[in-house]
Amino acid sequence: MGKEVSVTSAKKIKKSRDDKIFDFIMYTIAILLIIITLYPMYFIVIASISDPTAVSNGELLFLPTGINLKAYKELLGYAKLWIGYRNTILYAILGTVIVLVVNIPASYALSRKKLYGKKLFTFFYLIPMFFTGGLIPTYLAVKNFNLLDTIWVMVLPFSVVPYYIIVGRTFFNNSIPEELWEAAQLDGCGYIGFFFRVVLPLSKAVLAVIALWAAVGQWNSYFNALIYLRSEELQPLQIVLRNILISNQTISSMTTGAAAVEAKQMADLIKYAVIVVSSAPIMCLYPFVQKYFNQGVMLGSLKG
Repeated sequence: MGKEVSVTSAKKIKKSRDDKIFDFIMYTIAILLIIITLYPMYFIVIASISDPTAVSNGELLFLPTGINLKAYKELLGYAKLWIGYRNTILYAILGTVIVLVVNIPASYALSRKKLYGKKLFTFFYLIPMFFTGGLIPTYLAVKNFNLLDTIWVMVLPFSVVPYYIIVGRTFFNNSIPEELWEAAQLDGCGYIGFFFRVVLPLSKAVLAVIALWAAVGQWNSYFNALIYLRSEELQPLQIVLRNILISNQTISSMTTGAAAVEAKQMADLIKYAVIVVSSAPIMCLYPFVQKYFNQGVMLGSLKG
């Protein structure tokens, strides 16, 4: 009864005038930030389906004008687009799995106090966060391993990410105490069994966070493909879309008169459609892991 009375009395407490002003200012700032963040994305979507003349003349603000799907029809009719989608999905799935397999065990090992040479291994992983071998040595190493122009060049050479290891180590330090390992030993559980049966089921948050980061990074990756891939059959979506943009800009620059204006408008329309096509799938993935994403980031930041 006492708790119920205290809760009821707390509800009856009225906010002061200063509190109401403060809340109003905070909500106003939050709404403005949401609008500033979302409007560019909203504009890209409506611009991609609007009349190109209205878009180029700056007549488009909040609602699409003259629904036009020419840009999407041209993109969807481009055969290499589907090859790029297939390759990018393959690289994203395969790359994410390899990143988890490589980085999660390393981060867990570094989180254990009894790891022999722990400081040395930590220092070894920290060096690549600040210094790299450079493009030419990396290219020569990839070439010597016969990975050039293969699907593996997109997922293997860059699968070790020190930042992911540090995030995972922080999470395991805060969430997997040594006492849990001691209790598992009493039940006859070894190192491998403890990792798979206890640690991984308790680490869904950090697994989701690193998986999301890895998938987004792989989905947006184009530089590695630009350097290490030559075959058009292996090119990811970002390279295919880049080629489409370049070809449309070239066509618009080679024409004159009214045809040049129309080609320029179409090129701009395709540019907006390309952004939607490349961003929509990975944005649809985020709501499914948002809960784990938020939880994992907060758990990894509670303690140093």
